[in-house]
Amino acid sequence: QVQLVESGGDLVQAGGSLRLSCAASGNFFAINAMGWYRQSPGKQRELVALITRGNATNYADSVKGRFTISRDNAKHTVSLQMDSLKPEDTAVYFCNAVIPGRPWYWGQGTQVTVSS
Repeated sequence: QVQLVESGGDLVQAGGSLRLSCAASGNFFAINAMGWYRQSPGKQRELVALITRGNATNYADSVKGRFTISRDNAKHTVSLQMDSLKPEDTAVYFCNAVIPGRPWYWGQGTQVTVSS
């Protein structure tokens, strides 16, 4: 079992930065990959960025060059540094953890609002 708690969501002006954090408790070292997804009203949840146990990363095209995902195994956290934010980045951001053979784990979400 894994529990995920996100923090760091806020209201920010376009061009600004935010850093989201996700604290994982439970069987952290069984986690193969962790990621950030986002969902805005009327849209499907979409992948923003993910990082594997070996620190390989993958980003949505819309955030490449602006967002950076990182993982701290000592602190059991995964973070998302978001720079050059745009109004279209406004969404609820969810932390995700994948353990092979188990249902995906999700946090409760944190709201990011970017004003123009």
